[in-house]
Amino acid sequence: MTIWERWHAHTHGGAHVPHYKNTAESETVVMDPPEKILLAMSQHIGAPCMPTVKVGDTVEVGQIVGDSGQAVSAPIHSGVSGKVTGMPTLMLPGGRTTQALEITSDGEQRLHESVQPPVVNNREDFLKAVRQSGLVGLGGAGFPAHIKLNPPNIDEVDTLIINAAECEPFITADYRECMENSWDIVSGVQTVMEFLAVRQVIIAIERNKPAAIKELSQIAASVSKPGREVRVKALPARYPQGAEKVLIATCTGRRVPPGKLPADVGCVVMNVTSIAVLSRYLKTGMPLLQKRLTVDGSAIAHPQNVLVTIGTPIKDVIAFCGGYQETPGKLLMGGPMMGLALMDDELPVLKQNNAILAFSQEDAAVDPITPCIRCGRCVAACPMQLMPTDIARAYSAKDVDAMKRLDVATCMECGSCAYSCPAHRPIVQTMRMAKEFPSFYSLCQRQSYPTLD
Repeated sequence: MTIWERWHAHTHGGAHVPHYKNTAESETVVMDPPEKILLAMSQHIGAPCMPTVKVGDTVEVGQIVGDSGQAVSAPIHSGVSGKVTGMPTLMLPGGRTTQALEITSDGEQRLHESVQPPVVNNREDFLKAVRQSGLVGLGGAGFPAHIKLNPPNIDEVDTLIINAAECEPFITADYRECMENSWDIVSGVQTVMEFLAVRQVIIAIERNKPAAIKELSQIAASVSKPGREVRVKALPARYPQGAEKVLIATCTGRRVPPGKLPADVGCVVMNVTSIAVLSRYLKTGMPLLQKRLTVDGSAIAHPQNVLVTIGTPIKDVIAFCGGYQETPGKLLMGGPMMGLALMDDELPVLKQNNAILAFSQEDAAVDPITPCIRCGRCVAACPMQLMPTDIARAYSAKDVDAMKRLDVATCMECGSCAYSCPAHRPIVQTMRMAKEFPSFYSLCQRQSYPTLD
């Protein structure tokens, strides 16, 4: 059975979450670089970077200021010209700490001499250019793009999936990329097709974005060729449609086994903004310096999509959007389903950020937790077909063998279970703690289980 014969494959579970795409028709507004940026040296999955500059050094736009010799890493570039004025320790959402660079802008935005279109004559040149761009997965995962585009079994990869699903409520940053930069998307698709030698590309997008589907379908049809097909796949508007393994199953009918990667079933998945950024880098040599954010929520005065310099303090972004119209009860980096709550708005924008949401005290109110009634809704909602209630029981008993048998490491923490729970149980937190339980975490490390999604 071919991929196209499985075009209407269905997946298990998920949740019908309200979408609240309030900023869908808000064209991107560019925010000027701030007076100071704060660049975290850990902005991707893998090894953190080490500063390549020191306090007192002068830097320019596009200059590498952080890098690592480790394979799974990506360089970090300065989005402003100016002087390095500090190297504080920064606590990221989730509790991890990292070194950071504070750069004070001189307002001149001088370009570094390295900002030149890369010379790409072969696959090796292409992968080197992808790494030099600093590109990581911009949908939230933050996986270094040059690693994703270079799987060990590259000869077995036949499908490139462009993830434009954007299934989280409120977030419209990728939708605006589709509407404003559709030719960059398709240009990037053509380049990756050439160097990965894939036979087909699926641009996957939820049906609740008809204008983007129309725009991309017209362009895809103009570049599609026999044996090198580019198609747009309209997905059911059901969360978490954009999750990598769910997306692969919906688009191809292929199932990624626990502990395996998309390439193991012949697929590479890239975020739609990632592919557009790559296209622009290959044309201009300008590395990843900016990120589009959806700034929304009931506590934001003027919700909109904003293109900001990476490292801009969140408080400056919110001020650009008119500030708070009331004291927020909850501030999120990312969407309400998988985003992380912030203690304050002093943190900087990271590469993989796609939204800043601030909600009123009323909207942020948490329902009281009541006893589990064994209704099974969490089981029905889990896209990975796990048993959250049994995993919670195993975690309470600290039964590592049971947690392994129940495959908790496969959980991607999408939140469908918690959203569906009538007792408002903290299921995602329990799953996360189970995966981080010391004995189980060590077992996962030894057996190469994926502990992060």
